[in-house]
Amino acid sequence: MSTKEEGAYHNISIPAQTKPTGCPIDHDFTTFTSEYLSNPYPQLAQIREQNPIFYSQKLGYLIVTRMEDLREVFRDHDVYSSGNVQDPVFPICDRAAAILAHEDFNPVAVMSNRQQPDHTRIRKYTQDGFSNRRMKILEPYIRRRSQELIDAMIEHGGPVDFVKAFGHPLPGQIIFRFIGFDEADDEQLISWTGNRLAFTWGNPDEDEQVEIAQKMLKYWRYCRSFVAKRFEDRKDDLTSELLNAHEANPEDLAYREVESIIYGHSFAGHEIVSNFMSNSLLCLLNRRDDWDAICADSSLIPNALEEVLRYESPQTSWRRRTNVDTHIAGVDIPAGTQVFLSLGAANHQPSLFDTPSEFDMRRKNARKHISFGHGIHFCLGARLARLEATAAIEALSERLPSLRLVEGQELKYSANITFRGPSELLIDWDN
Repeated sequence: MSTKEEGAYHNISIPAQTKPTGCPIDHDFTTFTSEYLSNPYPQLAQIREQNPIFYSQKLGYLIVTRMEDLREVFRDHDVYSSGNVQDPVFPICDRAAAILAHEDFNPVAVMSNRQQPDHTRIRKYTQDGFSNRRMKILEPYIRRRSQELIDAMIEHGGPVDFVKAFGHPLPGQIIFRFIGFDEADDEQLISWTGNRLAFTWGNPDEDEQVEIAQKMLKYWRYCRSFVAKRFEDRKDDLTSELLNAHEANPEDLAYREVESIIYGHSFAGHEIVSNFMSNSLLCLLNRRDDWDAICADSSLIPNALEEVLRYESPQTSWRRRTNVDTHIAGVDIPAGTQVFLSLGAANHQPSLFDTPSEFDMRRKNARKHISFGHGIHFCLGARLARLEATAAIEALSERLPSLRLVEGQELKYSANITFRGPSELLIDWDN
């Protein structure tokens, strides 16, 4: 495909930076420092109070940090385009771009990066796939796989890397069953989708870009082949539901849009939920009284997970780009400005959350976070993510009440602008 194709899922061409006027310019702020990656919240709190809106020279983005401003941006989808959310933050090298220029690599923007009125048109069909019936079908599988992964951990014996043993495979397997992918293909699919985060939201070197681009091409071809197979042989899964909708409304839901929904869903439903689970354990196991309370009373888990989403969100930012000249909080913003929405800063805003730098699993307004977005682009998979995390923590607290973090481990986080979760999390328990 052409990397500049109108409506492409990934626009590989990075537009020229447009700088706003009338706001502070920070020549140093970036999300790629070791300090920010280790713990972004002290820095975010400082800039939110001193310069709630400023321009980052290094990132080329207008940084927005206050909840009220974020909600305004999310609501005004006519002014603030979501078309850039799947585009690489930094320019892609020629070798990687050449791979993605293959004629048959042609996914189109469908959900997070599709504009109105097409976003609502497509979303209504995809949303049907997240029905009560579908959740009821998935829940027994989620709970069974949670138990099986814990069985494997116990058989292996501690300590183990939670991310590798549980946190990463479980969400991948769940979203693959949701889509309808063959279970025998799980390992291959995870290897193809595991590092796309770095391509779109990170700053990988040229060799890494080439490797990721090759995997993206292979995965897209797999998705196209799978959708074609499902077209001839329907099952009870999301892909079949979308194909049924396409056949019933071919002018309203295009076949390539079905292919592209399947292509995008695997990542959206995998990496973020994996981080959600790992961050949940970090929050709870670092506070023994909280973990013990959850082990004694599982009804505490849902609100505890909302506090995880607020306090240590698996998604700390999102992006927009201005369609027209506009202004917000007294700042004039020209059309074409890249906007960085700091969900993490807003989730720690003291005017909204008492003692926001403290984790309180009984916080009454924990659910007021903005980690799943806001408005018409509110995360479609939020309900499934909550179900997965709840089932996982229920199973772990029931089976392994002595679960603990291995002391002295140094946590490492993927260098990117948006997603946050440890790449490895060592845990142990009493035999």
